[in-house]
Amino acid sequence: MNPEIKISGEKKLIGMRIKMSLSDNMTFELWKGFMPRRKEIRNNLTNDLFSMQVYDKTYDFRNFDPEATFEKWAAIEVTDFDAIPEEMESYILSEGLYAVFNYKGAASQGAKMFQYIFGTWLPGSDFLLDNRPHFEILGEKYKNEDPDSEEEIWIPIKLKK
Repeated sequence: MNPEIKISGEKKLIGMRIKMSLSDNMTFELWKGFMPRRKEIRNNLTNDLFSMQVYDKTYDFRNFDPEATFEKWAAIEVTDFDAIPEEMESYILSEGLYAVFNYKGAASQGAKMFQYIFGTWLPGSDFLLDNRPHFEILGEKYKNEDPDSEEEIWIPIKLKK
């Protein structure tokens, strides 16, 4: 499964974040807090949801450590930051090159897709992982645990030198 290589323009996001690790996965809690309040964000560009992971420079994708922490965001793209609801934050996702994978299947089965991306596709590609946020766009076809659910997985990349 080959991705589409795309340049994403800068995006303004408003949402909620939590510090977590894969062994202490708090994704459900994050979205449980965000979803009832998402309509408080008035200046959204679309109805698409962003599930974003922000890793620091020391996060090691080659030597998997389920205890390694990162920031997980539940967010929506907005036109501006003029009205940020209480207990929510803003984030500017900078422009950059991405490998975009279309994933179809239950969210809980997504780990296999990420194993393919980082274990097979990326090492065999002309790209390296770039140190920018990773994100998934959960659009109209996203249905969480439904086997027909669809989402886009955006992996930040840069050309090998």
